[in-house]
Amino acid sequence: MLMSRVIASAVAALALAVSGTAAASASEHSAMSTHLHVWATVTVGNSPVAVAVNPRTGAVYVANGNDTVSVINGYTNTVETTVTIPGAPTGIAVDPATDTVYVANGMKSDIAVINGYTNTVETTIPATAGSFGIAVNPRTDTIYANNPHTDTVAAINGYTNTVETTVTVGNAPLAVAVNPFTDNVYAVNANDGTVSVINGRTGTVTATVAVPGSGLLEAVAVNPLTGMVYAVDGINNDVAVINGYTNTVEATIPVAASPGWDAVNPLTDTVYVASGFADGTAEAINGRTNTVEATVTVGNTPLAVAVNPLTGNVYVTNEGGDTVSVLSPW
Repeated sequence: MLMSRVIASAVAALALAVSGTAAASASEHSAMSTHLHVWATVTVGNSPVAVAVNPRTGAVYVANGNDTVSVINGYTNTVETTVTIPGAPTGIAVDPATDTVYVANGMKSDIAVINGYTNTVETTIPATAGSFGIAVNPRTDTIYANNPHTDTVAAINGYTNTVETTVTVGNAPLAVAVNPFTDNVYAVNANDGTVSVINGRTGTVTATVAVPGSGLLEAVAVNPLTGMVYAVDGINNDVAVINGYTNTVEATIPVAASPGWDAVNPLTDTVYVASGFADGTAEAINGRTNTVEATVTVGNTPLAVAVNPLTGNVYVTNEGGDTVSVLSPW
C-alpha cells in the first residue's frame, strides 16, 4: 500500500515535470486560445460553486449548493454519479496521486474525504467553523483549508486525516493555492489586500505581499512551472501577477467585471478566469504576455473554473444555471 502511494506520487510529480518540455510554443499558445470554445454543457446539481479535476483519471468533481458533488466523466461529459455531502460545500480539491477528493463544508465545519475509486465518503475531518477554500499538495499529501472567520489556514495530513498545524495569515483569507514544487502556499486575504506566503515545510508565514490598490482579493492560482501566482480582485476587476520567487507584484491584468475564480494550465502557461456575474463569460490569459487572448460566452453567472492540463479542457461552473461549461482549446 505504501509503495503504491509512493509510485502514484512520483507519477503525479513526473506529469508536472514533463509538462515543462511539452509546453506549447508561442504560436501554438495563441492558436489554442483563439480556438477556445464551448465543447459541451453538463447539467449538475443546484448552484455549483466549486470544481476540481483529476488529470490522471479525467474525472471532474463539482461541489453543488444542494449538498452534493457531481462526478463528471471528462471523456464523455456525462455525470456518472452524485455523492451526497451534507453541509453546503464551499470548496473542492483533488489529490491526483491518491485519487482522493476533499470537500470543504463551511456550514458543518468539516472536510469530507471522498474515495475517487468508489465515489463514497470515507471520513470527515473536523475543521474550524467556516472553512472555505481548499487546495492539495500531491507531493506531500497535505491539504490546506483557509478560514476567513479566524484568519487562518489549516494544514491537514492526508495520511492521517488530521489537522497538523494552523497558520495565522492576513485578514479574511478567501482562497488558497499551493505550488507543489516549492511547497509554498498562497492565501489571498480579502480585507487587507495582501497575499500570505506560507512555507509548507515549516508551517510559517515567510512573506506578505501587498497588492497595491486592492479592492477584494477573492481567488488565487499558481503555475508550478513558472512560479507565478495569480490573485483575482473581484472589485477592481483585475488579476495581480505575483512572482513567486521574489514575492513582488509584476503586473496587473484587467478582466471582465465581477470576476470569479481562476485556474492555470502549466503546460500552455494559460490562466483561465470565470468572469462572474456581469457578462457570463470566461477569459483566457496568456501567461507570457499577461494579456487576455480569448473571451468565451459560457452559462449563467460563472463562478469557479478548473483545467485538465493533459487534455487542455477547461471546466466552468455556472452557479445560476446549474451547469458546467466544458471549454476546449482544440
